[in-house]
Amino acid sequence: MSLAYVSNSQPSRARHAPANSAHAPDKRARRRLPVARAWPHAVVGLAQIALLAGLVFLWEYAAEVRAIDPFFWSRPSAIWMTLLTFFAEGNALVDIGYTFRSTIMGFVIGTLIGALLGLSMWWSRNYAMILQPYIICLESIPKLALAPLIILVFGMGLASKVAIATALTLVVSALTTYSGVQSVDKDQERLFYSLGASRWQVFTKLVAPTCVPWIISILRVNIGLALTGSIVGEFVASQHGLGRTILYASSTYEISLVWVAVLVLSVLSIIMYVSVSWLESVLKRN
Repeated sequence: MSLAYVSNSQPSRARHAPANSAHAPDKRARRRLPVARAWPHAVVGLAQIALLAGLVFLWEYAAEVRAIDPFFWSRPSAIWMTLLTFFAEGNALVDIGYTFRSTIMGFVIGTLIGALLGLSMWWSRNYAMILQPYIICLESIPKLALAPLIILVFGMGLASKVAIATALTLVVSALTTYSGVQSVDKDQERLFYSLGASRWQVFTKLVAPTCVPWIISILRVNIGLALTGSIVGEFVASQHGLGRTILYASSTYEISLVWVAVLVLSVLSIIMYVSVSWLESVLKRN
């Protein structure tokens, strides 16, 4: 009797065992993946400041104990004194304004002309096929190598720096906008024509709005390219600008002044980048 009871109870336990084991993977599957907790912005900012302060301290200490040659690397204390002198007695505001103007002008002109050039390719497929190889060829040419020629044509003034900045941004804007033109939905275009819309209406109501996000996406890239073009133009030949200051300081072995110009140029680039990012967010929101 007991043997029969044992034999009957064993299958019942066996039947319940798979049921429990079948639910175990489901519980494991419902477990959330570990996600790193984001630090508050204040903590991240303090960490960044601490990292910068630590690097500056190590730089100063290495120059003090002669672990690095202060003649070639300078030191933060000397750079700080040179920075104060640069703003108090030098032409800091003139140089900053000169570089800023050439960068902004090249950025605006290159972006607008490039966007219009890319949009114009929608009007004619043959026109686009003829023009596209030349744009690609111009993109492949190292435009910085053309800087001396541009200086000879436009002179040593502001126009040559604007021209170099424009050349760097124009082609990128044209190719990006043309990619937006190619992404226009053909079915929507046929729908517009079927409702009696003219080509100008299709362009203004469908093609141009479709390309706007593509144009906006290139703004942050273009501001960096425009700044690069302005600095290169000032390297080649210029009477003002931060690039000219860097070239002069390096030729006279004033390493502290080189670091000062690089520091000011970095702050200027960050300000322009943040401003363009804000403009991009506003345009996308609207």
